[in-house]
Amino acid sequence: MRLALSILATAVALGAAAPAFAQQVGEVGVDWLGNDIIVEAIKDPKVEGITCHVSYFDRGVIDRLQKGNWFENPSDTAISCRQTGPITIGAIDLSKAGEEVFKQGISLIWKEQVVNRIYDKQNQTLIYLAHSRQVQDGSAKMSMTTIPLYGQEVVWSKGQPQ
Repeated sequence: MRLALSILATAVALGAAAPAFAQQVGEVGVDWLGNDIIVEAIKDPKVEGITCHVSYFDRGVIDRLQKGNWFENPSDTAISCRQTGPITIGAIDLSKAGEEVFKQGISLIWKEQVVNRIYDKQNQTLIYLAHSRQVQDGSAKMSMTTIPLYGQEVVWSKGQPQ
């Protein structure tokens, strides 16, 4: 059973909910130990017309038996976001920290894979940053992608920020 399924069951039992839903669209086996690269599609819940694809490493049972550390996957994440329809931007956080669009556990308790959206007003660009978050020993592994809005027909439901 995949670590993600047990984490999802734990999150549901605790009443936790991720801001966005990830749909698995790919799974590539990388070795005979059962290790896989998982690819998921994530739609931004406050920005219609944007789809992000996130990939991460999912350790197999044999790898977990060999190396110990049963309860977590590596922090490596890759992300690519593209326009997949007309863009309509809802009430997004315009602060420098942006806002969390998606998160899921990649360990039993303490480690999460996170996607944040940041709006770069000066360059009219949406930035999506994928990283892991841990209680301690945070990881510097991250991936970033951007969606330029300049010259696009973008609808701002609350009016474009000035």
